[in-house]
Amino acid sequence: MSALSVIYALLFYAATLIFLVGVGRKIWIYAKTPAPLKIPTMPAPVTQTGVVLRMAREVVLFSSLFKSNKWIWLFGWIFHMSMFLVLARHLRYFTDPVWWWVSLIQPFGKYAAFGMLIGLLGLWARRLFVERIRYITSPSDHLMLVLLIGIVVTGMTMTFVTHTDIVLVKEFFLGLLTGSIRPLPDDINLLLHLALVATLMIVFPISKLLHAPGVFFSPTRNQVDNPREKRHIAPWAAELDAADSGN
Repeated sequence: MSALSVIYALLFYAATLIFLVGVGRKIWIYAKTPAPLKIPTMPAPVTQTGVVLRMAREVVLFSSLFKSNKWIWLFGWIFHMSMFLVLARHLRYFTDPVWWWVSLIQPFGKYAAFGMLIGLLGLWARRLFVERIRYITSPSDHLMLVLLIGIVVTGMTMTFVTHTDIVLVKEFFLGLLTGSIRPLPDDINLLLHLALVATLMIVFPISKLLHAPGVFFSPTRNQVDNPREKRHIAPWAAELDAADSGN
């Protein structure tokens, strides 16, 4: 077993642990944060079913962004939907046999990388050339976009320029799932791609990418507009009311 395979195996074990613990901790914090007021963005749904439909529109269609800015919506939607296809396509490296629907989307996922790149470049241009956005952009925002672009470009290089041994890659990751370390191809594009992916997993829990789970906990989106029908009391406020009643 080569030292390179061991290093990358340990790297991905560590990155996965940091990712799961970090994101899980953030979700726990989001879930425990009280919402003392009813603040759904209008027009807001008046039933729980309406909230579910509203969240579905936000997650799938980015409806609020569409109303706000059409060209930012276009690049953002292209990037996220393309990323979904690319990630779904990568499930073939973790399943044996490959699920039928993963095989079905292989051609679409392959070329969706171009959509990811177009979307990222458009979003980066927004931070570079739109004055009000450039003013609030920090170096970490640029670094995150560079990291994502690096992942996409190295992945596209392996797909369309210099191919790597995907059989060995699949055996390597299937081995990680069962706790065994198997040989990893000595391919510079692959090694760079995997290093960038592991870096993304490590920084994800402390980055702005946490908007992915965070959107589900936004009170402006997940609250029912029923303040007249049902009094909204945060848990800590309910405890104070109970204490006052006892006195």
